[in-house]
Amino acid sequence: MQVFTPDDVTTISSNKYLGVLIAAKYARTLNEFPGASIGREKKMTTSALEALSDGDVEYRLTARKRGG
Repeated sequence: MQVFTPDDVTTISSNKYLGVLIAAKYARTLNEFPGASIGREKKMTTSALEALSDGDVEYRLTARKRGG
């Protein structure tokens, strides 16, 4: 099992909490594809953290919408 340190995640994102949120959202996106989990020996979260630490995931921050 591969272990990801906060330093691995912060190389791409500005802080470790943002990196974990990005990886979690990416893992949910991976899970939505039909047949994506077939033949995978890794969990979706591990795959998402690997993709984030490799720089394969692009993201952008948007302004938060406030309810009126």
